[in-house]
Amino acid sequence: MIHYNIYSSVNKLPNSWDDFTTRDIFLKSDFLKAIQSASPKNITNFYVGVYKDDVLVGKAVFQHINFVLDAENKDKSSFFQSIVQKGIKVIAKGHLLVLGNLMQTGQHGYFFNVIEISNTDFFSCVNDAISELQKTIQKKHKKRVKAIMLKDYFKDDAIHKVDSFLNTAQYFKVAVQPNMILEVPKQWNSMEDYVSELHKKYRSRYKTAIKKKDIVVKELSETDIQTHQKAIFRLYKNVSNNASINSFTLPEHHFYALKTNLKDAFKIFGYFLDEELVGFFTLIENNTRLETYFLGYNSNLNHKHQLYLNMLYDMIKYGIEHDFKTIVFARTAMEIKSSVGAKPVEMVMYMKHTKPVLNSVLKFSMGFMTPKQEWQERHPFK
Repeated sequence: MIHYNIYSSVNKLPNSWDDFTTRDIFLKSDFLKAIQSASPKNITNFYVGVYKDDVLVGKAVFQHINFVLDAENKDKSSFFQSIVQKGIKVIAKGHLLVLGNLMQTGQHGYFFNVIEISNTDFFSCVNDAISELQKTIQKKHKKRVKAIMLKDYFKDDAIHKVDSFLNTAQYFKVAVQPNMILEVPKQWNSMEDYVSELHKKYRSRYKTAIKKKDIVVKELSETDIQTHQKAIFRLYKNVSNNASINSFTLPEHHFYALKTNLKDAFKIFGYFLDEELVGFFTLIENNTRLETYFLGYNSNLNHKHQLYLNMLYDMIKYGIEHDFKTIVFARTAMEIKSSVGAKPVEMVMYMKHTKPVLNSVLKFSMGFMTPKQEWQERHPFK
């Protein structure tokens, strides 16, 4: 018999949660524990275990977000697009339920054993869990869930094979900005190997950026993170405040919580100028994939010291020197990421409004918001 259980806390997860094979660190209890203890104030986490008899054969992670957009959208959109954006905000503003992780680009929402359970049976359980979570949220907050989002899927993801589930539940597909990914060639053993394969223009750019660095880069220990916590948060906010859309703000202790739970799998590197922290970036080691996470820097010093560009180079250096096959740069600042070698990989999500009439309006509106490549892809390699 196939059934599911919903857990409201990582501490309530079954002992088999981590024993159940998955290579994705974002679905393991250490990461989930860190996120639960340091989530944005407007996000609540839920966990679903799918069972065949009494054996765990699948799992899913949900986030309930009270979606409020107070800041203006800073995208340089047309007047018509801005009107559509405002309409979407009105329709979707409120309580949303997300299958996946809003804080990380990629499909980190579910995993199931394809030998033990079919796509159809697994997603049928997921759908039932969504219905139950809607009731739970409405009962607690006296507000219904306005919209549901299933986020971040590549073209070959298993979810695309369950058309009956998606169509019956009235989800529609939405194109999102691509994930910027660098596949690390086997022949790269050092940063020198990377630089040697750059075109002359990009090799010169790399050398210029390195010269401008004039910064001391240091990996921060758990104690260091605690010591510099306020400065780290301030630098993170400096960057996040300039994002086109902000649906949440990380709490100040977020990075410390990740370090205490993930240990060596979580890396944070500080950029110091005259012993003052002026920038940082974070990485999560996810088996053979190096996942970039949040960063921050002093924008007044960015141009002079090429802080952001040097961070990208340092991420690549770390990935090469530690034998990662893939470096995941996520979906922001795509042009500069392409200039260091990352390639855009298309992704989609599925979503729906819980009121059928408004779902049609939302689907129509989102069609006008399909991202267009308004940036120029660079090709830095020979």
